[in-house]
Order: sequence, then C-alpha cells, then structure tokens
Amino acid sequence: MKVLVVGSGGREHALCWAIAGSPLLTKLYCAPGNPGIAAVAECVPIGALEIGTLVVFAQEKEIDLVVPGPEAPLVAGLADAMEAAGIPCCGPTQAAARLEGSKSFTKEVCDAAGIPTALWERFEDAAAARDFVTRRGAPIVIKADGLAAGKGVVVAATEAEALDAIDAMMDRKVFGESGAAVVIEECLTGPEVSLFALCDGEDAVLIGSAQDHKRVGDGDTGPNTGGMGAYSPVPCFPPELEEACLAQIVRPALRQMAEDGMPFRGVLFAGLMLTEEGAKLIEFNVRFGDPECQVLMLRLKSDLLAALQAACDGELRNFDLRLHDTAAVGVVMAARGYPDNPEKGSAIGGLDKAAALPDVSIFHAGTRAAPDATVVADGGRVLTICATGPDLSTARTRAYAGVDALAWPEGFCRRDIAAGAT
Repeated sequence: MKVLVVGSGGREHALCWAIAGSPLLTKLYCAPGNPGIAAVAECVPIGALEIGTLVVFAQEKEIDLVVPGPEAPLVAGLADAMEAAGIPCCGPTQAAARLEGSKSFTKEVCDAAGIPTALWERFEDAAAARDFVTRRGAPIVIKADGLAAGKGVVVAATEAEALDAIDAMMDRKVFGESGAAVVIEECLTGPEVSLFALCDGEDAVLIGSAQDHKRVGDGDTGPNTGGMGAYSPVPCFPPELEEACLAQIVRPALRQMAEDGMPFRGVLFAGLMLTEEGAKLIEFNVRFGDPECQVLMLRLKSDLLAALQAACDGELRNFDLRLHDTAAVGVVMAARGYPDNPEKGSAIGGLDKAAALPDVSIFHAGTRAAPDATVVADGGRVLTICATGPDLSTARTRAYAGVDALAWPEGFCRRDIAAGAT
C-alpha cells in the first residue's frame, strides 16, 4: 500500500513510525513532515491545509490510504475532498469533524445520545456570558466554541478568572472567530484521562488510553498548552473501565452521528473526567492526541496500517487491536518562551546520543534542518522524548535519561511527567 500521512508534528512522526513497520506498506509519504519523519517517510512540501494540492498529489502518486494527523484539515474538509477523488481517507467528513470543530455541537450530540457530560450553556453575547458567570459563581469552565489548538479552555477558580477568559475570547478575540461563541460548563473534578477508539461509522474498537499533562509547569501550574507529556497505561483507568466508557460514551456517540446522517470514521478521542459519579465526557476530538499518540504507538502490538484500512472498509467488527504489556512515558521538550512566544532557531545537540539509550525513542515536532544539516528548533513543542519499560517508573527514568542526554540549553520540559502515577 502507498500511504500519505498529513501533518508535521510529534503525533505524525509517531504515526509514520508505526505505519513504516507494517508489512502491507510499499511507500510512505508525509506532507509536510519534519526532519525526524524524513528518516521513515518521504516528506513532501505541501501544507496540511493545502487540501486541493494534497488531493492532486495523492492522485498522481496513486495513494491507497490517506492518514490525517491534525484536526484542522479534517474540519476544513480533507476527508470529503479525498473521497470525492476516490481516495480512501481514515478520517471523518467535515460534518462529522464538528465533534471537535464545535464544542456546542458535541454537547448537543451528548444530550441527544444520553452521554454523561457537564451541564452547559452556549453564549454568543459577551454580556450574557458574564452575567451567567456572576450568577453561577466559580469554579467554572470557559471554552472557546471553535478550534483553538488545545488552548481554548480555561478552568477558572474564581469569577475574576472566568470574566477575564470571556473578555479574552469574545472581546479581544485571542482565538479569532473560534472564540466568537463560548461554552460555559460546570467544573467537573477527578482524574482526567484520554481514551482513543478507532471507528468505521458503525462500530469502534479500543486503541488504548493515556494521561496527558496540559499545564506548562511542574505541579500543573501555569497556562494550558498543547500537552507537555503523557503516559500509558493509566493506573486509575483499568481495562474494564476503558471498555465501559467505550460502551457508554463512544458507541452511543457513533449511533447518534449515524442517525443524524454524519457517520464517524477515523480516530475518536474522548477526553474524560473520572468523577465520583462515574466517567463524564469533557470533549471529543477527531484525531489522536499529541503527545498521547506517541506513547500509544510505542505500546501498539497490532498492525496500525491494517487497522486503519479496516476502518475505511467498514470491517472493524471483527478486528482486534492489542497493546504490549509495557509502559510508556513521553516528555515534551519545548522551546524557551512557550506557550506565548517560543524562541526559534536554536541548535539541538545530542539527538543521536539520546536515541541510542535503551528503549528511548525521539519524535520530532517543531524542528527543521538547517543548511548544514543541524536540527534546530522551529516551533513551541519541539520534541517528545519517549521511553518504554516494564512499568511506569522504569519508563519514566529512561525518558528523563533521554532528556538529559540532549545538548539544548534553550529547551525546557516538565520534570514531573508520570510522577504521580508511579
């Protein structure tokens, strides 16, 4: 099979790494890719949102399967465009991708399907939103209704924080039109976990779960980011609870989407809060998480490419995805100044030394190759240093050994990834 992966981050590097090991693969492309991905795939200089150009490339290269990484091209209609050209794409249509593109749409699906989630209201008027917060009090959650690269959620401990979030999203438009409307929710409490399922429109199979660390600083301090690290498995989320959430949250959503004429195909990511009342949905995403994808791909025992093909063919009912009985920890290395103003251009040394350590894998995200072939930082989240082991403690020790082998003073990471899970 000839495969085209779309995207350029650590998630896409992990997907390419996993697909490259499939005996079904004959040629792997990635658009636009990055220097790390170039080691396992041919990178082509086409942006993830250049949908027309991606379709032409896929036709010219006779691509058998397109694998989208990020959410933005799916919300923009990548799967629809590929389907119109007769090219299989393992991702949801533009209509189904509204599960991530609109927080209020997801809430409406939950209400219709009886999926447990936080109480919520949607507002297009900032004054009405502020009045609601004043009446309800804090803690309370403010969400930009549209896409905000994982940063459009504020868990406000005080009314002042909530009002400031409304001002930032609706008046100052820090997320552009994505914040023109906001969803305000009750604040759920408990451990937060990420559950991933592969869907074919009618059925779903469990991929696995992981726990992400969203805030930039140790001890979950500072602003939300795209994710500073992840680990799998999650001790507080055993297999029987995973299966229960698949049955009570993921499959009802699939049935509702199908009934509404928007069958969902691809990876469905359920962000869950394990409350005292049981698991409740925080949000759906329509793709793998980053950095959760990195640790899950390291644990994946089954052939990812065969599974993605089965999802496209509607044949998941009898498909089984299995994970190795190991643990994986991923630590994100970010550029100084992230998430507000990451510094670009600094050289990253020690990559080969780190990758040579036992059971360490490095996935590139915001990197580029300089003219002298030096790898330099070119984004906010730059690398994910991952490691596997027989348990989380061992995997964590190995991952941080990989971090410490790098020679990159302009980079930083959290030092407490998976610390609470060991």
